[in-house]
Amino acid sequence: MKNKKSISAILATMLMLVVCFTASNSFAQTKTAPATMKDCCMMKDGKMMQMKDGKMMPMDKEMTMKNGTKCMVNGECIMKDGKKMKMKEGDCMDMDGKMDKCSMMNKDAKGSTEKK
Repeated sequence: MKNKKSISAILATMLMLVVCFTASNSFAQTKTAPATMKDCCMMKDGKMMQMKDGKMMPMDKEMTMKNGTKCMVNGECIMKDGKKMKMKEGDCMDMDGKMDKCSMMNKDAKGSTEKK
């Protein structure tokens, strides 16, 4: 009887450990998802690129953002009010129409200097 209780306790402990490790691994994977993978368009190496579903590709047609801003393949952006601006190297516009310096480009630049 005492032996069965010991075996049951050991099995229960092992089962709890397996559940804890499995849960912690799945949480760790979801937390490490990069935040820089938002859909956007950007000027990189003098060319307009677009990030879509985590994949970078050359922009092949104009994009209209949620706020009405249109970004052209040549890097020109026309705001909803008609104001024009030209994107510069490292500029990034998200799908909401918010312009910023592209943090992903800085990481790429750091990675490329380390490889040289």
